[in-house]
Amino acid sequence: MNLLTEPSFESLSAITLVTRDMQRAVRFYQTLGMTLLYGGPQEAFTSFAIGGAFLNLIAEAHEPVSGWGRVIIYVSDVDALYRKLMAAGIKPSFAPRDAPWNERYFHVSDPDGHELSFARPLGS
Repeated sequence: MNLLTEPSFESLSAITLVTRDMQRAVRFYQTLGMTLLYGGPQEAFTSFAIGGAFLNLIAEAHEPVSGWGRVIIYVSDVDALYRKLMAAGIKPSFAPRDAPWNERYFHVSDPDGHELSFARPLGS
């Protein structure tokens, strides 16, 4: 009997879009009526609530982001998925780490360069 469980994919948490002008982008999404949860016009990272998920904005110069942005997927066990990918020869961008926005996460790019972030809220 295998006591180790496979990590499972639980939900789409967020989509992060790159912006060249955070002030303009924040104003646009607030005008649409989205609720600002984190960050703001002067910040490098901003998050809006959309039901149970999030729309994030990241300033182009803040962090290297592949292509258009990234998709964030919640998983049952971030570290187990990281180990599974490493064992399969898939090289994530960095080892799992804790973020100030209360998530444990790591990134990996698919064969076409789309960035995927696998995450789990801390303490859950």
